[in-house]
Amino acid sequence: MYQLYFDNQTLLDINFGTLLFVMLLGLLGDRRRMADRVLYGSVAALLLGNYLVWRATQTLPDFTLTFPSVWAYAFFGFEAITVAYTLLSALILVRTSNYTPRADRAEAALRRRNDLPAVDIFIATYNEGLEILEKTIVSAMAIDYPNFVVWVLDDTRRPWLKEFCEQVGANYLTRPDNAHAKAGNLNNGLRQTALQSNAPYIMVLDADFAPHRNILMRIVGLFDEPKVGLVQTPQFYYNADPIQYNLRSTECWVDDQRAFFDVVQPAKDAWGTAFCIGTSFVVRRDLVNLIGGFPTGTVTEDIHLTYRLLRHGYITRWLNERLSVGLSAEGLPEFISQRSRWGLGTIQVALTADGPLRGKGYTFTQRLHYIHGMMLWLSRPFTLMLLAGPLLYWYFGTPTIYSSPTQFLAYGLPALIAFWGYSIWITGSRALPIFTEVTQIASALTVTATLASAIVKPFGRPFKVTNKGLDRSRLIVHGKLALFYIALIVLSATGLIRAFLSDPDAPGLVFNTVWTTVALLLYLGSMLVCIELPRPRREERFPYRASVRVRVGNNEFAGISTDLSCNGVGVRSTQAGVIPLHGHGAVWLAPIGWIPCRIARRQGDLIGIEFKLDMTMRHKLIRLLFGAPPHNVANTARPRLALSRLLRRTFYG
Repeated sequence: MYQLYFDNQTLLDINFGTLLFVMLLGLLGDRRRMADRVLYGSVAALLLGNYLVWRATQTLPDFTLTFPSVWAYAFFGFEAITVAYTLLSALILVRTSNYTPRADRAEAALRRRNDLPAVDIFIATYNEGLEILEKTIVSAMAIDYPNFVVWVLDDTRRPWLKEFCEQVGANYLTRPDNAHAKAGNLNNGLRQTALQSNAPYIMVLDADFAPHRNILMRIVGLFDEPKVGLVQTPQFYYNADPIQYNLRSTECWVDDQRAFFDVVQPAKDAWGTAFCIGTSFVVRRDLVNLIGGFPTGTVTEDIHLTYRLLRHGYITRWLNERLSVGLSAEGLPEFISQRSRWGLGTIQVALTADGPLRGKGYTFTQRLHYIHGMMLWLSRPFTLMLLAGPLLYWYFGTPTIYSSPTQFLAYGLPALIAFWGYSIWITGSRALPIFTEVTQIASALTVTATLASAIVKPFGRPFKVTNKGLDRSRLIVHGKLALFYIALIVLSATGLIRAFLSDPDAPGLVFNTVWTTVALLLYLGSMLVCIELPRPRREERFPYRASVRVRVGNNEFAGISTDLSCNGVGVRSTQAGVIPLHGHGAVWLAPIGWIPCRIARRQGDLIGIEFKLDMTMRHKLIRLLFGAPPHNVANTARPRLALSRLLRRTFYG
């Protein structure tokens, strides 16, 4: 087989030139300009495509029914899926949308009207506790819109929840069974409300997503486009996910869905293929009735709903604004289970008779975008294969890529540099090497197993609710997963040392040494995620800076609040030293008034104040905090700080 060979100077020129060009594109390019997105995406696609051709034509052995040959071709097959997903992403991301200006005009028009259309708000709940549901229900009741009804759809028939709804003025609905899980619950609400309020629009909220006051005013006006059947807003979280929290990067690294919500969905919207994500959306009731209700039969009724509407010519509009906040998966098992369900649901929708692969009424673009989404999940096995490659070489002498290091430096490294640079640039640093890969590795094993089993039995699996609000106050070590990554670390390091001691000139040693070094970093990060740090606070704190007064006994002190939660407030005061610790009194917050409290902590000029709230005062506080909460978890990345936190977590725990 003919191969090109490069001397060291040529390789240096190729890779330095690629790095320089990528850096210049990143520094000078503007993600808001389509021309810049096309240019950068084309450069990355060209280098990735060149790499893929090289892999296909120069790095594969002759095919035989032996393990080394089958492994090399299987690895290349899943690698090709991953590269194809990236190439298709670069094409999709040349476009983007921004409907905030249109929402501004629509809101202004709505506020001038006296006859706003009615909205039924469905809050779907299964097993969530009152500390979660209370925030959602109270915030929904406080929405700034003159014509809506809140319906709590309880799928576990809890008398205490019915009583709470009566106390706050929400409507309560239930049903005798749990058929079709969340979709069945929504359909029960659809039927029962049709006999009462029968509003032309339905907003769906998950039990743990508290809406902002202006959410309906921002959304409803966008239905003035006849082709819009559903308006979806992104999910934002007020707690850190397990990757952020366990790598100590809550305030400097974004959750793994930010790139999807903030970058991918606006791009898909520009192509007319954005899709529903299950909560914080509004849909037309007549269209839900037209398609026979909220779709059942799959574990992802949200994307299924979008594609049912697409068949009838109605799109999902993506409004990329923070209009609700909810709970992210708090523990690693829940995080993994949630991603596994999303992957399974994507495959299920594709296989349904009316789905985007088999059904009629879809355009080529709509089908292609769905295939793009499937490829994301189908590439997960490649993540595991990347981890296995070096081990097969060290212990069985089985190479994965049949090539020399110089050839990889000529074809692979420029493509990798371009891919990383483009990913960081196009996502606004919402993708970052190591963090992004660790996030994928965390769920790759379970997602791969789910996809493998779906080949045999794609349907008939129960809908698994993501448990939230559990006690997270203790250190939790997921022993089996942690031991798995520790074993990979030990085996990789041992194999590397053995190879150097036995034959330092062996072919493939340099290439697999570099590969193993990168893999060890990923193993380490994945292992750290398996050691879940305690989350001592049950209530998340939000930044909150305002003038406050603290009254204890006959004395009153002035201060500035630093943060606020439903349990208490942090206050800085020059008089903190004379405020009696554990003293009882009251604290004054301007929007609420005097709140009974206890001085719980004191450190320097900072005091921690614990509230003593009745229900009325607590609900005032919920409306203040969740009506338009400030960011308390990173919404923009600070890569340098994130990497330093990762190093600190590695060496200091």
